[in-house]
Amino acid sequence: MTDSTNKEAKNHNAAADNQSMVENTFPTMPTIPSDRPWLDAYERYGINATIEMPDDETSLLEVFERNFRRYGQKPAYICMGASITFKQLDLYSRQIASYLQSLGLVKGDKVAVMMPNILQYPIVMLGIIRAGMILVNVNPLYTSRELSHQLNDSGAKALFIVENFAKTYQEAEDKGQVQHVIVCKLGDMLGLVKGTVVNLVARHVKKMIPAYRLPGSTSFKHALNAVSASKYKRPDLNLSDVALLQYTGGTTGVAKGAMLSHGNLVANMLQISVLMNSAFDDDVDADDVILTALPLYHVFSFMVCGMYGMYQGYAGLLIPNPRDLDGLIKEMAKYKPAFIPAVNTLFNGLVHKEGFADLDFSNLKASIGGGMSVLPSVAKEWHKITGLPIVEGYGLSETSPVVAFNPMTISEFTGKIGIPASSTDIILIDDDENEVALGDRGEICVKGPQVMIGYQNRPQETAETFTAKGFLKTGDIGIMDEKGFIKIVDRKKDMILVSGFNVYPNEIEEAMSEHPNVVECGAIGIPNDERGEDPKLFVVKKGEVTEQELIDFGKKQLTGYKRPRHIQFVDELPKSNVGKILRKELRKMEGLE
Repeated sequence: MTDSTNKEAKNHNAAADNQSMVENTFPTMPTIPSDRPWLDAYERYGINATIEMPDDETSLLEVFERNFRRYGQKPAYICMGASITFKQLDLYSRQIASYLQSLGLVKGDKVAVMMPNILQYPIVMLGIIRAGMILVNVNPLYTSRELSHQLNDSGAKALFIVENFAKTYQEAEDKGQVQHVIVCKLGDMLGLVKGTVVNLVARHVKKMIPAYRLPGSTSFKHALNAVSASKYKRPDLNLSDVALLQYTGGTTGVAKGAMLSHGNLVANMLQISVLMNSAFDDDVDADDVILTALPLYHVFSFMVCGMYGMYQGYAGLLIPNPRDLDGLIKEMAKYKPAFIPAVNTLFNGLVHKEGFADLDFSNLKASIGGGMSVLPSVAKEWHKITGLPIVEGYGLSETSPVVAFNPMTISEFTGKIGIPASSTDIILIDDDENEVALGDRGEICVKGPQVMIGYQNRPQETAETFTAKGFLKTGDIGIMDEKGFIKIVDRKKDMILVSGFNVYPNEIEEAMSEHPNVVECGAIGIPNDERGEDPKLFVVKKGEVTEQELIDFGKKQLTGYKRPRHIQFVDELPKSNVGKILRKELRKMEGLE
């Protein structure tokens, strides 16, 4: 067969594999045994033990449409001083949906989005889903190498990309099945005057836009206005249809796309709503602002700030660059957010930044920690400054993401991930998949309506991720106390956690081994007070190569949080008798085991 025929056959087989996994994916409620210790906690904290899912003929479309009618002229999103209302979001997203349909794309086609938190993101995200297509979130800081993998694996047929990163796409060797590229400018939705100024400053003053050439691409403004919203054809969708491909790393070093259905996302919205209503039901204010500093391509922000924020009618305050703490603090001073979801890195950066302690926190209702463990010292300082504790939750890409949470009414930081979300069963197991006793260490395993359908194109890895009884294995080791609260004590996987992002050693090792002077290498995570962990690389070299040379090489191969920040040269790496690198032994060398 020709290469193209081989590729078509491969895509056909992959589609067949996915279809077999997608069958019968209506989110089912687990039967939770009556002796689960956290059930009493639900009653004690006023949290409903279950959620009530709509029937299978429902989808996210009904949720969106309800909100467009209910909240109308309210601001839905704010960014750089500009805003769009729910009514405008309705119109713009239908226009994007109409445009995608006009291209000949159909229900189930994948559309990738590679942009930071700007007003175009929610418009495009909603447009894709309203067209019946599948959103593929892409980290805009990816290198060309990383982007090639995700485009090829996802099978995305269209890509929305901010021009700041267009050169990355241009240099991607494998663009997969992408046929349509829509290029956004930062100022596209900021109005004529402000938008023009922002675009000029980005290009000519801050030099943020490397020269690129993408023949055949179109502009976001053209895509937005090319087809009337009246041409939109509402697709037939239900809870079993896939809405989102959320990429996460794997122990093999290959990023995998977790297939999240409309039902998964609706379920998690309802689970978060149950939690929030237990504390704020009598204090819900549709004028509340939710700080959206975490990138929306990250599943924590996508759900908590994006999906749940819109469901509740809050205005999302979009922060394109959360590393600019001075700018972030100015926005917080102006809009006084009621909800601040963040990771430890951001909490820590803010409490140590001049001016943060002077903010008015009278509107603040909750500070929500996720993505990585919040350090007790950071939580203590945050509570001291804001007057409220950080409430931690726990989740992962495969679970839409929320799995467990602390009650919103706690008075002090607990250092635990809390109790299972409503309609969620959690067990802790040993290596033989036997449940461990309360107080004993075990791998956290989850069953609930928010758990993914499976991994795109990977039925074998999907099967290996679930226990014989249908629980998703998280790879995290925890201890559950007699009240059902869980504390994470270790990770079963070799995963490195950097500022809430999963980093897998194999991916680092594969990328860094491409350097001609690297014979072999092994990666582990070492503690960092700000980011949680830093990747460290142990290298067996040949010839002359310096630590700085390898660090610089890593910058070309891997996005920022994945790059090794520490290099140690060794004569040999510890290995098993079958030649597998023993990362546990590397951790021992660092005094971490």
